[in-house]
Order: sequence, then C-alpha cells, then structure tokens
Amino acid sequence: MSTQLKSRLEKIDDVLAKLVEQAKSGKPMVVEGKKDAHALLALGVGGKVLTVKTGGKSFLQATAEIESLGTSEVILLLDFDRRGREGTKRLQQNLERTNTKVNVQFWRDLASLVSRDVQCIEGLPAYLATIQQKQAG
Repeated sequence: MSTQLKSRLEKIDDVLAKLVEQAKSGKPMVVEGKKDAHALLALGVGGKVLTVKTGGKSFLQATAEIESLGTSEVILLLDFDRRGREGTKRLQQNLERTNTKVNVQFWRDLASLVSRDVQCIEGLPAYLATIQQKQAG
C-alpha cells in the first residue's frame, strides 16, 4: 500500500476514534438515514444517533426533535454529496438559531479524507474494508 493511502487510513481511524469518544460522552450525532446510522455502529461509533431523512421528516421537524433532546451540542454527519452539504448548512443554521452548538468538524475532516471516493456515511465501512484489504495484501 502506498504511504499516502496508509496515512489517509490512519487519519480516518483518528477521526473515528475521536468520534467514538464524543459519542461516549453523550453527544448526539445526526445522520441522513437508517443505513448511515447502521454504518456508524459498524464503525464502532455508538451513542445517540438521530436520522433527519426518515419518515418524511422536514428539516424543521428534525431541528425540533434535536432541540427537544435538551443537548447543548450536536454532531452533524450528513452525506458528502451536494444534497448532504446543503442539508448540513441548513440544519446548522436552524440549530444555531436555537442556541444549539453544532459540531461539523468531524464531517469536514471525513469529507476531506474520503469525499473523492465515498459520497455517503453508509459507504464508509466498505471503503475502509477495501483500504485495509489493500494494506494487508
């Protein structure tokens, strides 16, 4: 495996390790759908995960649901495609109006590392498995 690919894998592992810590501390994460939530579990990221695009929820309904948790901070992990970027921006604006601190740093870090190869959170486990196979092979 190239040193560049190895370095990328280490950086992704580092971001995920920090995400696991945030989840353990009780910070809720927001993803688009159920498959994204399952992908986080497959990556070892447990904790409270909310989905914003299930059951026909609007962004306002999702904002109200997040606000009802009474949490001071939420981590946004929407997809890396155009709709995900737009959704992240809209949700961030809506939540900041409710004085909820919005953490998009994990999303930015992951997007910078994988967005050329992966468009959605649900694709991360397969992507990492592929990289690890290349490393082992």
